[in-house]
Amino acid sequence: MSTKFTNVRLTIEGERYEVLVYPDPALNFKMGKQVEPSQVLAIDEVFADSSKGLRASADKLKKHFKTEDHAKAALEVLKRGELQLTQEQRVRLTEEKRRQIVNIISKNYVDPKTHLPHPPVRVEQAMQEARVSIDPFKDVSEQAKSVIEEIRTIIPLRSERVKLAVRTPAQYSGQAIGVLKGFGEILKEEWGQDGGLSVVLEVPAASQPSLLDRLGAVTKGSAQVTLVK
Repeated sequence: MSTKFTNVRLTIEGERYEVLVYPDPALNFKMGKQVEPSQVLAIDEVFADSSKGLRASADKLKKHFKTEDHAKAALEVLKRGELQLTQEQRVRLTEEKRRQIVNIISKNYVDPKTHLPHPPVRVEQAMQEARVSIDPFKDVSEQAKSVIEEIRTIIPLRSERVKLAVRTPAQYSGQAIGVLKGFGEILKEEWGQDGGLSVVLEVPAASQPSLLDRLGAVTKGSAQVTLVK
């Protein structure tokens, strides 16, 4: 099989079916992006073994796809089958998921002794020490949960949340509300007659420094933030 192709593989009742696909369009298709199947399929054929060029028999297609038309069956294999990632794709997706997991941990967990977030580089080091394996297709949030359990023996982690009361002047309220919603859960929201904003929100303790930096930037340092006990 040419290196410019990979395949999508589907097994039904022990029978393997494969279609040849262009790697990046196929990955986009599998990730739910709008890509026409004609841009994904390299050829409208279903194979029993694409590396050997062995086509699936008409009888097998009829049995498992209710058609002898290779083009129609190929679409079913594409939709239902598992994409075989190229090495480059696997590395790229794995690293992207790794960065997302590190970001989740850094933003939502703190060192229980200092109540400060662990720097992302320390989280990455802990993951390396624990020899954490990242699945390029598995949900990031689900993987983060298992990663946290794997690295707890290396770095102490605790999920803490704090409540903050925030007041911003009218001229910055529109931008501020967008920032606040992006960082946590708004528990109380009040708009003054002058357009000023008062909010009580709950955020992960680890993300508090980033929130203060971002809020300070959009309000030019005029926001008032106090910790709610």
